[in-house]
Amino acid sequence: MRDILITLIVFGSLPLILRNPVNGVLMWVWISVMNPHTQGWGFATTFPFAFIVAVATLFSVALSRLPKALPMSGITFTLITLVLWMNVTTLFALYPEPAYTQWSKVMKIMLMSLVTMTVIRSREDIQRLMWVLTMSIGYYGVKGGIFTIRSGGVDRVWGPEGTFIGDNNAIALALIMTIPLMHYLQQRSEQRWLRRGLSATMLLSALAALGSYSRGGLLAIAAMVVFMWLKSRHKLAGGALIVLLAPLAFLFMPERWSERMDSIGTYQEDESAMGRINAWYMAWNLARDRFFGGGFEIAEPGTFFLYAPNPTDIHAAHSIYFQALGEHGFVGLGLYLLLLGMTWRSAAWIVRHSRNQPELEWAQQLATMIQASFAGFAVGGAFLSLLYFDVPYYLMGVIVATRLLVAGQQTSASPAMLGHVGGGRHAIGQP
Repeated sequence: MRDILITLIVFGSLPLILRNPVNGVLMWVWISVMNPHTQGWGFATTFPFAFIVAVATLFSVALSRLPKALPMSGITFTLITLVLWMNVTTLFALYPEPAYTQWSKVMKIMLMSLVTMTVIRSREDIQRLMWVLTMSIGYYGVKGGIFTIRSGGVDRVWGPEGTFIGDNNAIALALIMTIPLMHYLQQRSEQRWLRRGLSATMLLSALAALGSYSRGGLLAIAAMVVFMWLKSRHKLAGGALIVLLAPLAFLFMPERWSERMDSIGTYQEDESAMGRINAWYMAWNLARDRFFGGGFEIAEPGTFFLYAPNPTDIHAAHSIYFQALGEHGFVGLGLYLLLLGMTWRSAAWIVRHSRNQPELEWAQQLATMIQASFAGFAVGGAFLSLLYFDVPYYLMGVIVATRLLVAGQQTSASPAMLGHVGGGRHAIGQP
């Protein structure tokens, strides 16, 4: 039944996609982030829904009268440069066959991220995209939160198998990144039942993140919560809520959860943590030896034999930063850090230029919550191989579109403001 339902939804959306490429982007995001086909049990689990939606979306973009040029932005320029650099490093990959397979997957993500930046232009488009992103991951937050309550926190929460967020650590970080986006939608919702529903979804998502037993997730949620508290207008009430809820959540989790979280301070005794550090040393040594890095998919015995302190302890990078360093060298890492930095600065620009303007309050709230999302991603990503996770790239597209809207609003308001302040024509020196 689930397989048939998903099939009907996807194929039923094709006429809408051909009518407007924005619908194609929204459908692509739903499929690539939520992976609804993984919730079926039959043919849908392997059916190429994403490919069909991507082709229809690209065809719609080609036929559409909407602007087809990428918006001029430092974010888009840096992302394109990073993508080009990934293509160069693939030519020098240590393991060409697995590198090409991964290259194919990553390029599809990057292509659709650029398409998202191209077609998402209006406030309505942004709002719809935020709902799709939030509900796609929020589904697993509600499901995982209820599962944690039912099991008493004994069993771990996992994401959909075979996806970016299938690992317990990955689903934790995805949920943590989404909680601020839920809060933004809650702020912009007028219906009381919707605000309450989003509050429940946030609480269940936080509980699911804790139920994943992810130590990196715990650090990420701490970074996200601190940032949201610092940006809150009601610090006293917000602080009291954190002080009340955090101990209750921790007390609810069983002793085995506390023991795992306590191992953060004794990482030298933890085999998993030391394996990650061994992989980080490997990435560092590899990047120093090879200007182009090792290309995609370098977690192989031969690489660890040449560059790791412990050649028998083979691990994935478990860090977006060391993953970029090992696979794409210091240039790749530099471009990725620049991309994150420019996204953060653009969000800060939006906050600064929309402050005290009621018509731009939505933009200020959105940019602030995306910053909170990236604060969690920057901390949690230090311990996860999620360099190619698509959600951050979609949020970059949202920031690009929002900044253009804020800049356009200021440009259109300037002449009116000038005339009002200076008394009309006399304000520009006319007699």
